[in-house]
Amino acid sequence: MTDTNHSSDSSSGRSDTGGPFIPKSPNEALKPERVPEPPRRSKKARSQIVIFLNFLMTMMVFACVAAVAGFYYVITAYQNPGPLETNTHVVIREGAGLVEIAQTLERNGIISDARIFRYVTDTNLGKNRTLKAGEYEIKAGASMKDVAELLESGKSILYSVSMPEGLTVQQMMSRLAADPVLEGSLPQEQPPEGSLRPDTYKFTRGTKRTEILAQMRAAQERLVDQIWAKRDPDLPIKTKEEFVVLASIVEKETGKDDERAHVASVFINRLNKGMRLQSDPTILYGLFGGAGKPADRAIYKSDLDKQTPYNTYQIKGLPPTPIANPGRAALEAVANPWRTKDLYFVADGTGGHVFAATLDEHNANVRRWRKIQAERGNAGTADEDVVDGQPGGKDAEKPASN
Repeated sequence: MTDTNHSSDSSSGRSDTGGPFIPKSPNEALKPERVPEPPRRSKKARSQIVIFLNFLMTMMVFACVAAVAGFYYVITAYQNPGPLETNTHVVIREGAGLVEIAQTLERNGIISDARIFRYVTDTNLGKNRTLKAGEYEIKAGASMKDVAELLESGKSILYSVSMPEGLTVQQMMSRLAADPVLEGSLPQEQPPEGSLRPDTYKFTRGTKRTEILAQMRAAQERLVDQIWAKRDPDLPIKTKEEFVVLASIVEKETGKDDERAHVASVFINRLNKGMRLQSDPTILYGLFGGAGKPADRAIYKSDLDKQTPYNTYQIKGLPPTPIANPGRAALEAVANPWRTKDLYFVADGTGGHVFAATLDEHNANVRRWRKIQAERGNAGTADEDVVDGQPGGKDAEKPASN
């Protein structure tokens, strides 16, 4: 007997106990099971505003990444070695702005990107810092950062012009005119003789010749004032002008540091005794002026008799103006000369001089010097060269008391 209460429901495909599906035939076994549908998105998730905000957020992320990458590239390019393979010079003109400077650097192959240089440098400089004009030496491989720091420092290339002691104003101005780096013309009227300080003057490209000339004149004025204020109060010279005149004579008489104060004492003693100075360099200045004696021109005895305002063999006291531009050592020697009784000096054959207090001693020194000249084959003729220092014999100046 069949129990109808425990029969399976063939139409539902499930057992009465709710168990898994038990296929009844091979065809049913091949049928796929039914997959449940995904849950439907809420209206809030499907909102256009949310979609737009998600898009913006994505773009912001990409923008931040790009900004960081760009910033890294710019800073790296600014700090990495530049394209320059060898040291070079670059001139930044006065008044040039950052844009022009950047273009100049790029055009000369010093930097690789003018825009990067301009933007980063402008950011770094701030308000009170600038790139300075001048001529600069850029080292090979210098980074944009290195170049900007150099231009900000203002450490441009320095040139120099040297003015040795004893040059005349005309000779100094000729040196300024011949310098290939200095610019501009010199004034038609020369400064007074003795008013320019001998020294080495440094300058940058673009400096005017008149600027250096003004520096030389101001420096000499300061130096003369400084040394004059510390002079020996017993000097027979009463003005700064006379002080510079005598210093210029001492400057031209000897180039030896240890002799200047001694030579100065001879001239001071002569002035005190009313004797003529008898200085050879004053003769030359009277004959040739600021141009100076030609190198192949000797000093002849006949020159002693030529009448000029500067011939101290003829005139008493000091000449009317300096005969050169004296340096510090000559000025200090005259301001504080040695205290000696010497009235004469003549060359000693070694580049210096031998000094004497009396004419007899001096004549002996002159004979010794003439012997040295004869041994060197330079004894001269009837118009023989003037001795280096005061002459001896009948040409020698004697103290007024004799």
